[in-house]
Amino acid sequence: MTAFLGAAGAGMANEAGKRAWETVGGLLARAVGREVPAPVGQAERESVAGLLVAQALRSPEQARALAAVMSGGGAAAAAAHGVPRSLPASTRFFTDRKGPLALLDREADRKPDGLPKVAVLHGPEGIGTSALAVHWGGREARRFPDGTLYADLRGGSANTAPTAATVLRHFLSRLGVPAEHVPPAVDDRIDLFRSLLAGRRMLVVLDHARSAAQVQPLVTAAPGVFTVIVARRPLTGLDAVTIPVGPLSDKDAKRLLTDLAGRPAMTTARAALPSLLERCAGSPLALRTMAPHLAEGSLLGPAAASSPVRAAAEEAYRRLAPDAALVYRLGSLRPWPSLHAGAVAAAADVPEAEAVRVLAELADQQLLESTGDGRYRYRPAVRAHAEEAAVREHGLAGCAAAVARAVDWYLRFAVQADYAALKERWHLGPLYAELGPGPYEDEGAAVAALAAELGNLVEAVLAAEEFGRFDTVCQSVEALWAVQLKAGCHDALLPALRAGARTAERHCRGTRTAGRMHTQLAFALMESRQDEEAERELLAAAEDEARAGHLRGRATAVESLGLLRLRQWRFRSALECFEQADVLLDGIGPADDGAADLPRAHALLQRHRGRALRGLGRFDAARQRLAAALEFFRDSGERYNTARVLTDLAELHLDTAEPDAALLLVDEAAALLSRENAAVHLSYLAALRDRCRPEAR
Repeated sequence: MTAFLGAAGAGMANEAGKRAWETVGGLLARAVGREVPAPVGQAERESVAGLLVAQALRSPEQARALAAVMSGGGAAAAAAHGVPRSLPASTRFFTDRKGPLALLDREADRKPDGLPKVAVLHGPEGIGTSALAVHWGGREARRFPDGTLYADLRGGSANTAPTAATVLRHFLSRLGVPAEHVPPAVDDRIDLFRSLLAGRRMLVVLDHARSAAQVQPLVTAAPGVFTVIVARRPLTGLDAVTIPVGPLSDKDAKRLLTDLAGRPAMTTARAALPSLLERCAGSPLALRTMAPHLAEGSLLGPAAASSPVRAAAEEAYRRLAPDAALVYRLGSLRPWPSLHAGAVAAAADVPEAEAVRVLAELADQQLLESTGDGRYRYRPAVRAHAEEAAVREHGLAGCAAAVARAVDWYLRFAVQADYAALKERWHLGPLYAELGPGPYEDEGAAVAALAAELGNLVEAVLAAEEFGRFDTVCQSVEALWAVQLKAGCHDALLPALRAGARTAERHCRGTRTAGRMHTQLAFALMESRQDEEAERELLAAAEDEARAGHLRGRATAVESLGLLRLRQWRFRSALECFEQADVLLDGIGPADDGAADLPRAHALLQRHRGRALRGLGRFDAARQRLAAALEFFRDSGERYNTARVLTDLAELHLDTAEPDAALLLVDEAAALLSRENAAVHLSYLAALRDRCRPEAR
C-alpha cells in the first residue's frame, strides 16, 4: 500500500493520476469519518497506508473499492522501452590519451560491489575532456547493449543550467516514459530513473558538470551502469574515480595539427611551429582553432592571453572581417544558452540573413560550437574574450543597448508565439493587440517554437530584471503561459517565474499584473509538488487581484487554491474555495472584463465543486453539480471537458454501486476522446470499464 501511494503521488503529472490520487483521499476520508492530509514523504505514506489497510480489514466493501483503485492504473507506471543512443558523434581526429582511456576501462570493468561506477574526467577548458568521454563511449558501445544517455549540464549560466529535475525529465523521455507519466516531483523522478536502470547495462555521460550537487541525483548504483562525468575540476563530495586530463605533448600536438591542416601546411609553418606550440600549450581546442591559419605562414601578435583558448580566440578574432567581428562581440553580452540568429541580428543591429551567414562563419573559425539543431553557442573562455572586446569597442552604454535590443526581440517573439499557441485565453499587456499571433501552422508549432527557445527566454527575463526593465520582465513572463501550460517544463521556467513574482512584489503590488505573476509561479510550483510555496503565491495573487478590483483574476487565484486543496485531500476547504470563486464571478457585470467567459467559468467550477463533494461523501449534491457542468459542456461542444465530467459521474456511480449506469458514461467518454490526443485518459477509462464488469463487483 505504501508503494502504491508513492506511485499514485508520482503519477499526478497527468489528469488520470490526479483522479486516482483524489479518489484515494476521498475513500480514506469517508472510511475514517474525517479528512486526512495527503501524505508527503515516505513516513507519511506509511502512516496513511496503515489507515487504509486497517479500514480494508474492517470493511469488505472498503477493501473492494480500494483494490479497484489500485488495479485501475490511475497512476499508471510508464512502460519504458527502447535503447537510447544519445551520445554525440566523436571527433574524427583523436590523439593520445592512453592513460585516461585505460583508467576508464578499469572503472568500467570493476566487479559489482554495491558502489556506483563513476568516473570524473577533469581538466581546464579546451583540454579535451568532453571529446575524451565521447570518444571512449563510442569506442566501447559494445559494453552497453541497453544504450547510452548524454546530457550537457552547461547552460548559459547557473540560472539556466539544466537542473537535476530537467535532466531526469529528458532521460526518462529517452527511456520511453511518456511526458504525461514523468513524475512532477524530483524525488519521484529519481526513484523512477533508478528503477528503470536497475537491470540495464548502460553508459551515462554528464558533460560540463558544475558541482557534485548537480550530478548526485543522476548517479545510480545499478551494477550495469557506468556514469562518466566531465568537469573542470574534481567534484568535492562525490564518491568517484577522478581522472585528470592534461595537455597534449608536443609530439601529439604536431600529430593533431598534421591531421587537421595537412603536411604541406606544416612544412610552410615550420619556422612558426615552436611559437605556435608554446601558445597552444597542448590544448586541443587551441590547436584546432590555429590549424586553419598554418598555411598562411605567419601568426599575428604575441601570445599575451591568460589561457591557450583565449590566445587562440584572440588570434582568430583579429582575422575576422568587420561584420563577423561585430556579431562575435555583441552576441556575447549575456550567457545565452544558445544563439538564435534573430536575437543576434537584433543585438548587432544587422539583417537576420547576415547573422545566419556570420554565425556559420564563426563556427568554421572555432569561435563558436554548433549545438546540433541549427544554433550555436560560445565556449565560456571564448565568450569572456568576446565580451571584453565588446566593452573595449562599444563601451558600457553600447553594450547595454545591444542587450536591450536582444531582450526586446525575445519579448516580441514570445508574445507572438504565445498568442498563436493559446488564442482563447485572456492576455495582459499592449503587445498582444499590437503584434497579434505569429505565423505558425498551428498551436503545436507555436508551442514547439517557444520550447526550443526556453533557455534563452528565461535568460532574457533575468537580463530585463537586472537592467531594471520591470515592465519587460512581467510582459515576458506573461508570454510564457502557453509553453508552461502545454509543454510543462515547469522546473526550467522557475527562474523566470520567480523573477516575475519578485518584480511584482517590489514594483507593482496590488495590480492585475502582480496577480498574474504570482498565479503563474504558483501553477509551476503546484506541478513541481512544492505545495507550501504554491499556496503562498496563490494567496498573494488573490490579494493583488482584490486590491486591483479584478474579479476575474481573483476568482482564478481562489479557484486554483481550491485545486491545490483537492490534491492535498482537504475537500471541505476546496469546496469553500470553489464556492467563493463562484460568488466572485457573479460580481462581474455584462460590460466587465471576463463577462463573455462567465458561463464556461461557472461550469468548470460546478465540476470542481462536484469533485470536492464526492470527496466528502455527499454523493447526491455532487451528482447535481456534475450534471449541471455536463449539460453546459455537451451544449458547447467541448469534447474534452464533456469527457472529463462524464468520467467524474462514472466514478460517482461506482461509489454508489451503480456499475451499469457508470458503464454507459464510460463508453460515451471514450467515444468522445477517441478523436482527441488523450491516450492516458483513455487508458484510465479502460480501467474504469473493467471495474464496471460483473466479476469486479
